[in-house]
Amino acid sequence: MKLSNSFKGSLRTFTYFMASGTHSMLKGINYVELYGNEPSAIERVFAIYTNVIELDGNGIVINDKYAQKRATDYLHSYYDSTFIVQPQFEDWEIELH
Repeated sequence: MKLSNSFKGSLRTFTYFMASGTHSMLKGINYVELYGNEPSAIERVFAIYTNVIELDGNGIVINDKYAQKRATDYLHSYYDSTFIVQPQFEDWEIELH
Protein backbone atom coordinates (compact mmCIF):
# COMPACT_ATOMS: atom_id res chain seq x y z
CA MET A 1 0.00 0.00 0.00
CA LYS A 2 1.33 3.42 -0.93
CA LEU A 3 0.75 6.61 0.99
CA SER A 4 -1.99 8.77 -0.50
CA ASN A 5 -1.23 12.04 -2.23
CA SER A 6 -3.41 13.74 0.36
CA PHE A 7 -1.22 12.45 3.20
CA LYS A 8 2.00 13.19 1.33
CA GLY A 9 0.83 16.76 0.71
CA SER A 10 -0.15 17.27 4.34
CA LEU A 11 3.14 15.87 5.60
CA ARG A 12 5.17 17.92 3.12
CA THR A 13 3.38 21.14 4.11
CA PHE A 14 3.78 20.43 7.83
CA THR A 15 7.46 19.62 7.31
CA TYR A 16 8.03 22.83 5.36
CA PHE A 17 6.58 25.04 8.09
CA MET A 18 8.39 23.13 10.82
CA ALA A 19 11.74 23.32 9.00
CA SER A 20 11.40 26.97 8.02
CA GLY A 21 10.48 28.17 11.51
CA THR A 22 7.30 29.76 10.20
CA HIS A 23 4.55 27.50 11.55
CA SER A 24 1.59 29.74 12.41
CA MET A 25 0.79 27.72 15.55
CA LEU A 26 4.25 28.47 16.96
CA LYS A 27 4.45 32.24 16.49
CA GLY A 28 6.91 33.84 18.86
CA ILE A 29 8.70 30.57 19.60
CA ASN A 30 12.17 30.16 18.14
CA TYR A 31 11.84 26.41 17.85
CA VAL A 32 14.33 26.16 14.97
CA GLU A 33 17.12 26.47 17.55
CA LEU A 34 16.12 23.00 18.78
CA TYR A 35 17.17 21.43 15.48
CA GLY A 36 20.55 19.80 15.91
CA ASN A 37 20.50 20.51 19.64
CA GLU A 38 17.38 18.65 20.75
CA PRO A 39 16.58 16.15 17.98
CA SER A 40 14.37 14.07 20.27
CA ALA A 41 11.96 17.00 20.58
CA ILE A 42 11.60 17.24 16.81
CA GLU A 43 11.33 13.45 16.53
CA ARG A 44 8.42 13.49 19.00
CA VAL A 45 6.68 16.30 17.07
CA PHE A 46 6.63 14.19 13.91
CA ALA A 47 5.63 11.08 15.84
CA ILE A 48 2.64 12.92 17.30
CA TYR A 49 1.68 14.33 13.92
CA THR A 50 1.75 10.93 12.23
CA ASN A 51 0.08 9.14 15.17
CA VAL A 52 -2.81 11.63 15.29
CA ILE A 53 -3.46 12.22 11.58
CA GLU A 54 -6.43 10.32 10.16
CA LEU A 55 -7.38 9.35 6.62
CA ASP A 56 -10.77 8.38 5.26
CA GLY A 57 -11.34 5.20 3.24
CA ASN A 58 -10.02 6.94 0.12
CA GLY A 59 -6.79 8.10 1.76
CA ILE A 60 -7.94 11.71 2.14
CA VAL A 61 -6.64 13.44 5.28
CA ILE A 62 -9.57 14.41 7.49
CA ASN A 63 -7.91 16.07 10.50
CA ASP A 64 -4.74 17.82 9.33
CA LYS A 65 -5.18 20.95 11.46
CA TYR A 66 -5.87 18.88 14.58
CA ALA A 67 -2.79 16.70 13.98
CA GLN A 68 -0.70 19.85 13.53
CA LYS A 69 -2.19 21.37 16.69
CA ARG A 70 -1.35 18.33 18.80
CA ALA A 71 2.20 18.20 17.41
CA THR A 72 2.86 21.92 17.81
CA ASP A 73 1.33 21.92 21.30
CA TYR A 74 3.94 19.35 22.27
CA LEU A 75 6.73 21.52 20.94
CA HIS A 76 5.26 24.59 22.60
CA SER A 77 5.21 22.77 25.95
CA TYR A 78 8.74 21.48 25.35
CA TYR A 79 9.98 24.99 24.73
CA ASP A 80 7.85 26.71 27.40
CA SER A 81 7.28 24.74 30.60
CA THR A 82 4.39 27.04 31.58
CA PHE A 83 2.36 26.05 28.51
CA ILE A 84 -0.27 23.46 29.42
CA VAL A 85 -1.38 21.03 26.69
CA GLN A 86 -5.13 20.48 26.75
CA PRO A 87 -6.27 17.80 26.59
CA GLN A 88 -3.21 16.03 27.96
CA PHE A 89 -1.52 13.63 25.60
CA GLU A 90 -2.60 10.02 25.61
CA ASP A 91 0.12 7.37 25.40
CA TRP A 92 -0.77 6.41 21.82
CA GLU A 93 -0.30 10.00 20.64
CA ILE A 94 3.32 10.26 21.78
CA GLU A 95 4.41 6.71 21.00
CA LEU A 96 7.52 6.30 18.89
CA HIS A 97 7.27 3.49 16.31
